[in-house]
Amino acid sequence: MLKTVSMKSSNPYPALSEYIDLLLDAICVVDKEGRYIYVSASFETIFGYTSEEVLGRRMIELVHPDDRERTLQTASRIMTGIPQFHFENRYLRKDGQVVNIMWSARWSEAHKARIAVARDVTRRKHAETIQAALYAISEAAHTTENLQALYQRIHHIVGELLTVSSFSIALSNDSTDGVKFAYHAETKSSLSDSQKIGSDALCARVIRSGQALRITPDRDPGLPEDLRQTAHDLIGDRARSWLGVPLPPHKDTIGALVVQNDTSDAHYTDKDQELLQFVSAQIATAIDRKQMIVNLQHMALYDSLTGLPNRQIFQDRLHLALARARRGQMQLSLIFIDLDRFKEINDTLGHGAGDQLLQQTARRLEQCLRAGDTVARFGGDEFVVLLENIASLENVEMLVEKFRKVLSQPFDLAGKTAGISASFGVAHCPQHGDDEKQLLRHADEAMYLDKNGGRGSTHQARLLPPITATP
Repeated sequence: MLKTVSMKSSNPYPALSEYIDLLLDAICVVDKEGRYIYVSASFETIFGYTSEEVLGRRMIELVHPDDRERTLQTASRIMTGIPQFHFENRYLRKDGQVVNIMWSARWSEAHKARIAVARDVTRRKHAETIQAALYAISEAAHTTENLQALYQRIHHIVGELLTVSSFSIALSNDSTDGVKFAYHAETKSSLSDSQKIGSDALCARVIRSGQALRITPDRDPGLPEDLRQTAHDLIGDRARSWLGVPLPPHKDTIGALVVQNDTSDAHYTDKDQELLQFVSAQIATAIDRKQMIVNLQHMALYDSLTGLPNRQIFQDRLHLALARARRGQMQLSLIFIDLDRFKEINDTLGHGAGDQLLQQTARRLEQCLRAGDTVARFGGDEFVVLLENIASLENVEMLVEKFRKVLSQPFDLAGKTAGISASFGVAHCPQHGDDEKQLLRHADEAMYLDKNGGRGSTHQARLLPPITATP
């Protein structure tokens, strides 16, 4: 046992042990079997145990289970005479909280004991952890292309900083004036249906107000009467805490980031709210970036007026379809469609009416097709249809007639009714070729034969008469 130097009563200075007890760091002495034989007064402040509760107890019992092995390895090195400086590990306080400790220790051969100084670095480690987490979130927001993967990553990072029983990304649902959950995960299904509805209502409140909302048993968030009971029912007798922040935090709100804690020992704080507001800004940045990419991709691959695939994506699909047809020895067909006298629509009713005609034509053509078929706008008033897995050529002829029928119905263009006709050209693979150029050329030539056949011919008699326009 280490002996404390004693002083005569006439000495104006206190005993050495009193000086030691004034230190903010804890002094610990452990025998060769790893049992505490001395702790200073600060030990209780840091670890929550009095000296009477730990003397004779094995040091390793207080160490966090995940850190015990490397702590024992370090202790063995110290006992061989190798001092250790600034070794860090985690301990479990008496109240169950985790504390981060930085040790400096050496072995005293004379006393057969390890002598160590312990400093509580929990706040520093927490600050470092938050800084690293915020960097990881920012990096993920700028590098993750898939939003679901980003949400999962952020959920994992936030879960290491806060106690999170459930984590949600709620977005505004304009069609229902409510919320829809882009992401939701919980450790277990702990909420009743009514509580889940209550959580939805609070999410909607955050989105509409653009203000963060924190609900704990000891805090009145100043909710209106209609939501006060909802909040009370949500936190319930188990003293839950709920925190929602707008997404994004400083401009038009598109959604909310929401976390919930089902335990009563740690309620969300102002710092937790500040952290989530930073996280929500990163998520909003990622959503904006992803939406921009989606819009750019759509602009590159789809016609901006009709929303149909453009020439580029159609040719890609045709290339793949031909490869599948060759492998499976299946037929496919192309239908080239050109609207007759489209220029007259633009000249008589205006370009706005012409745009409406193209849009309505696209919708009518789509409604005639199967799920796996493709209709694309090639430019101007030209459309092309790709049909795969054709059972018989008669089916293609029937579809052409269906197209003629739906396009023969009057169009409502800017409040005026107009009729229009169309010309069609069909090409089949392999009958008319087995590559993209051959098939497209044949379908185009067939369409012009149809168009030049004359509107008075037997073939053209099934088309509508010339354009009529009535107010």
